[in-house]
Amino acid sequence: MTALRPDAIPPSPADLPEPGPVPAVADTGPSGGRGRAVRTVRPTGPVVTELRLSAFASHRGATFPIRPVTLFGGPGGSGKTNVLRAYGALARLADGEPLEAAFPDPGGCVPEGAVPDDQGRRGFRIGCTADGPAGQVRLDVAVQAEPTLRIVGERLTGGGETLLTTALRDPGRSTVQAAWHTADVVPVTRAPLPGDRLGTALLPLRVAGRTAGQLQVLAAAEQMVVALRSVFRCEPQPRRMRAPAPPGADGLRRSCENIAAVLERVHARSARRRTRLVAAVRAGCAGPVTGLDVERLGDGSLSATVARGEGRATPIGRLGDGELRYLALALVLLTGPGVQAVDPAGEVPSAVQTLTVLTDGFDRDLDGRQLRELLSLAVSIGGAGHLRLLGTVTESGAVRAREVPGVSVVDLGP
Repeated sequence: MTALRPDAIPPSPADLPEPGPVPAVADTGPSGGRGRAVRTVRPTGPVVTELRLSAFASHRGATFPIRPVTLFGGPGGSGKTNVLRAYGALARLADGEPLEAAFPDPGGCVPEGAVPDDQGRRGFRIGCTADGPAGQVRLDVAVQAEPTLRIVGERLTGGGETLLTTALRDPGRSTVQAAWHTADVVPVTRAPLPGDRLGTALLPLRVAGRTAGQLQVLAAAEQMVVALRSVFRCEPQPRRMRAPAPPGADGLRRSCENIAAVLERVHARSARRRTRLVAAVRAGCAGPVTGLDVERLGDGSLSATVARGEGRATPIGRLGDGELRYLALALVLLTGPGVQAVDPAGEVPSAVQTLTVLTDGFDRDLDGRQLRELLSLAVSIGGAGHLRLLGTVTESGAVRAREVPGVSVVDLGP
């Protein structure tokens, strides 16, 4: 098979470059920002600590550290959204979804200026590092976007060993050739794997776990899968949040349109969370706030109101866009995976997971006070090791975020 030209993205995992330089990061922890130092607590489960965009959209050779509260700032067109898009795609692949679902616009993922090789092929490369009980585990994936979408190379490493590699040997077949670490009489096991699925996510179903090498492979694969799958993508949409919500919510939806149903569930499950949520709303919404209530309308739907005291209440539909987004994000940060629509990793029933919230445009419609309150809440919740926040902000939002101790701001500016 003729290799892709360098500017068309090489398919072999061996061609995946080492991480590029780490961009400037302002970590307003003990040495920056205002207020007391933030105590670092070990996450309760495996977490992604580094994202690599070796060749993806507007990024080449980029390595981004992922800390408990990480925001990407920069001007329009600097690639902030592409960072979250790559992370979300890896999460979907780890969840067992096909490439078409993870990359609905694969052509838009190809690095700018990449030209096809002699066979008309172009692609992109992304990867990440997950820390946890198995130590530091790295995953790198090479994807062919054109002429057909497929994985052409994958590499999983950990503990100084290459634990899994896949490579496209025959473009006419829908599979890739996989080889994983065995450390037995036969040191490596080889078998075909589907070319439209992440091989790492399939390993728990394919590896027997009889040898020390197989157990190492399983531990690394499961750690990566759990770290990536524990994601909640949050994009509050005030227009949709203003309408009454149907009852019986299984979890908060991405748009937060069923916020009233989730509030009812929080009220029934945890008085402590309800109290903390009311305190957070009081800090970020105008006027006196004494509580949050949910009422059932005549048609069975649910409507939420902000209690103002002395029998006064404001339906949330009358709140401004900024207040509604603030309310939704505060709920997301306080409720955790027990209330949100995040499924546990099925391959690891006993795994303890640390939820990662992905929010593009985190500071949209928020004033400075609201942004600081939400980030302080995220740092506080993240300090217990149960939650991480990864989002994008505008240039002005990045300036304000740097004032909050414990927030890391990655500058994607020129």
